[in-house]
Amino acid sequence: MKIGVPKEIKVHEYRVGLVPGSVRELVHSGHEVLVETGAGLGIGCPDDEYRAAGAQILPTAAAVFAAADMIVKVKEPQLPECAMLRPGQVLFTYLHLAADKPQAEALMKSGAHAVAYETVVGRDGSLPLLTPMSEVAGRMSAQVAASLLQKNAGGAGILMGGVPGTPPARVLVIGGGVSGAAAAEIAHGMRAAVTILDKSLPRLRELDARFGGQVRMIASSTDALEREVAAADVVIGAVLIPGAAAPKLVSDKMVASMRPGSVLIDIAIDQGGCFATSRPTTHSDPTYVVHGVTHYCVTNMPGAVPRTSAFALNAATLPYVKSLADRGLQAALAADAGLAEGLNVSAGKITSKAVAEALGL
Repeated sequence: MKIGVPKEIKVHEYRVGLVPGSVRELVHSGHEVLVETGAGLGIGCPDDEYRAAGAQILPTAAAVFAAADMIVKVKEPQLPECAMLRPGQVLFTYLHLAADKPQAEALMKSGAHAVAYETVVGRDGSLPLLTPMSEVAGRMSAQVAASLLQKNAGGAGILMGGVPGTPPARVLVIGGGVSGAAAAEIAHGMRAAVTILDKSLPRLRELDARFGGQVRMIASSTDALEREVAAADVVIGAVLIPGAAAPKLVSDKMVASMRPGSVLIDIAIDQGGCFATSRPTTHSDPTYVVHGVTHYCVTNMPGAVPRTSAFALNAATLPYVKSLADRGLQAALAADAGLAEGLNVSAGKITSKAVAEALGL
């Protein structure tokens, strides 16, 4: 199979669909890999490394899209990229369609088969291709929050971990999944006073054991949300419903109840966000203020640490890329029901129930 790797074009997105080591594995298995020139520069991998791994370097994204049977990316295709897809071509990348109707319609129009990393399901029921980037985004969220609390950044002037004699920042993490647990881990390591809200008591018990009782665990409810949001210096939204739009758990009124200079980090923004006041931002213009509260809602947070992110993502995606290349789309989906869950768009139709319901299609 001919596998294409175009350079990412989303604002400040430096990751790449395949790293040189992954290219070498695919070429060793008899496949051709076509890489757009400069695609790996953002992670410190020049064209020569890709050539050494066996890839063919092409001059433009258009050349890659035209020649490849399957396109492997990181971020959702931008509309100009959707226009380069063709019927029967396979696209394997993050899509996050529930919050992006124009992209969904463009993919339907293309006639391509679009498989989304974020809805592929592992044998244990996990989301193996979402997990590595959720870990990155979760860990980043605490770092970003610490920076935004500084007075020069518009924050309240609070040190995340405090010092003896003064209290630390109060950090509320909504959602105890992979990204929420990662956010809590780093915030706790910075000596913040951390609280996790989650609907699942078994998950709260698991996290309580993991943190040795040093992080507060609270069962999520409207009353608990209102109380904890109002008291927090930082709120990190880490809520996920696979494939579907994120629920708006924090209302405008709750945001208004926070102290000026507080910080909201919306990890769920790829799926529409879990704060009523959230709107997508970019790494070039990452924040805005509502009710005196700084909002950070960057839709590709891991893009800020592209080398770590790209290699972590490839470790998870490569077995699936190999399966799709070795067997072809239909046989690969038939052999792995979890991979089949990743198919979101096929031959002009939405094939994910959660996406269809979210978009009203």
